[in-house]
Amino acid sequence: MNKPELLAPAGSFEKAKIAFLYGADAVYGGTSSLSLRTRADMEDDDLYKTIKYAHEIGKKVYAAINIYAWDTSYDEIRNQARILNDLKVDGIIVSDGGILDILKEEAPDVDLHISTQANVVSYHSSMFWYKNGASRVILARELSKDQLREITKNVPMGLETEMFVHGALCFGYSGRCYLSDFLSSRCANLGDCAQSCRWAYNVYVEEKNNPGNLMPVETDDKGTYIFSSKDLCLINEIPEIINLGINSLKIEGRLKTEYYLATVINAYRNAIDDYLENPERFNSSKYLNELEKVKTRGLTTFYFNDRNNKDFQEYDGKQYNPDYEFGGKIVKYTTDKCIIEIKNRLQVGDTMEIIIPGQIESYRFILDELWDYETDEKIDFVNPGKLGQKVKMKLPIKCDENWILRRKK
Repeated sequence: MNKPELLAPAGSFEKAKIAFLYGADAVYGGTSSLSLRTRADMEDDDLYKTIKYAHEIGKKVYAAINIYAWDTSYDEIRNQARILNDLKVDGIIVSDGGILDILKEEAPDVDLHISTQANVVSYHSSMFWYKNGASRVILARELSKDQLREITKNVPMGLETEMFVHGALCFGYSGRCYLSDFLSSRCANLGDCAQSCRWAYNVYVEEKNNPGNLMPVETDDKGTYIFSSKDLCLINEIPEIINLGINSLKIEGRLKTEYYLATVINAYRNAIDDYLENPERFNSSKYLNELEKVKTRGLTTFYFNDRNNKDFQEYDGKQYNPDYEFGGKIVKYTTDKCIIEIKNRLQVGDTMEIIIPGQIESYRFILDELWDYETDEKIDFVNPGKLGQKVKMKLPIKCDENWILRRKK
């Protein structure tokens, strides 16, 4: 069977290291101002460090220049293309035909991947991009498994296919949305989306014979979340996706936390490996149990199984996890007191879990003791104050740097 690449988001160098640690074969990150997540922390120096680190451990990095650019951006695009070519990035993600031409001139040694923003929904469209220099197409999220099968069956051997398997869905067609630009003058297609689809809206109706008499339509006191969608989750469909022959399975979320990355990547890594090693070992419930610990919205398969599926809207606007949260990251492990960078309040008596790379079952323990990082005095609790705040604790199993801890609320 085809072993697909597991491709993860990297909003910073630190997040890239977490992604690789928990099983990603490759990561994608944005250039500082030319990708669709310009508010991510991936500055040019971070991108350089990520590429260097990835190549040292035999992994790959793809850089996004996938905005729809004004003419005023092209000098910067040319310069960025030359930099990426010199850095030997493994691929550049692009959606704009004008940028594609520039990349072929200025980054001739780099593979070109066509962004989901280009709305590739057929093998005919795939062939157009292939003839224009693309080595991979990132297929539109709106495709069903039957449509995906038709594409993978017909594209040439020299053209790879990539699809999203997990993460946020955009209200716009393959992410091409102008709602944010219209409401807040922040253009999603230039990387500055205000996520207007996640806002609460007050909706009113007017009876035509009584103009001016507006009656509110509300679901609750928060307003009505008429645009916000559930998150894509295709963990159950991994066997079928692998058998479709898709080359790369992509997780969305360059703005997500290290905790999110560790949990989601680890779940998909185990799911892929378990199925390839022994299809009978594949048990989607155990992977879903992990994903439930990090999800902040409902989950949906979108159109993968059914083009008529309507179960993908998140009408209650929920954006939190009631049971679990990011506890911390291991900075230094010792057999005595480990140093932990905390992310939320921790206190003695908390139930904690260690997310173990390559193992789907996390290790649960009770936090019995805490020590102040600077004074080494025993404390009962610690609150996150300054960025990078640390605490000391004992861990029940041998761990490594950058392993992630979750806290049960």
